[in-house]
Amino acid sequence: MQLYIGNKNYSSWSLRPWLLMKHAGIAFEEKLLRLDWNDGSTFKTALLSIAPTGKVPLLVDEGFAVWDSLAIAEYLAERFAEKHLWPADLRARSRARCLCAEMHSGFSDLRSTFGMNIEASLPQVGERMLRENAGAARDLERIDAMWREALQASGGPFLFGAFSIADAYFAPVCARIRTYGLPVAPLTGEYVGHILALPAFAAWQTEALAEHDFVVEDEPYRTR
Repeated sequence: MQLYIGNKNYSSWSLRPWLLMKHAGIAFEEKLLRLDWNDGSTFKTALLSIAPTGKVPLLVDEGFAVWDSLAIAEYLAERFAEKHLWPADLRARSRARCLCAEMHSGFSDLRSTFGMNIEASLPQVGERMLRENAGAARDLERIDAMWREALQASGGPFLFGAFSIADAYFAPVCARIRTYGLPVAPLTGEYVGHILALPAFAAWQTEALAEHDFVVEDEPYRTR
């Protein structure tokens, strides 16, 4: 299998299936393309030759393309059922899917305000933007509440006890919380620490820090 991704420093959508596969021990060949959304770019041309969206992440399994991070996660869960990528319990599994779907379709204020930026440390920006952007603040409160509810029900250390697709799906939010110094409850903060301490996340982070690639569109708060 090949997994097409964008810059590790910025591409939050790419992180999800990459982390899931690395942590679960699912072998794949990484295909990293420098983020460039312009029509006719190498990035767009390469992706459009495989799938109609022209976006990352993109999974190719024996020539079969699966695009969209949630579709990729579902494909992997069925393709590698022995990996138990969703919780085993029916209700826990349904709740995990609810959380992933809510993240997939919502939290636009938080995502647009606090772009993932692994190598940056911007706590002053985080404090200011939470004051100025009520929508982002509400998104953070909702994520904090949903995580606390899941962790209290499961006993942790991950959202549903054992690591699952839900944890991979929220890993980019954990990275944002650290980068922007976003305030969360103590239990939530412990969860963020568990995600960032995963060997798979540490590997992603190491490679993100080694990129040294400044993509202007993904740096709204900084200049070179």
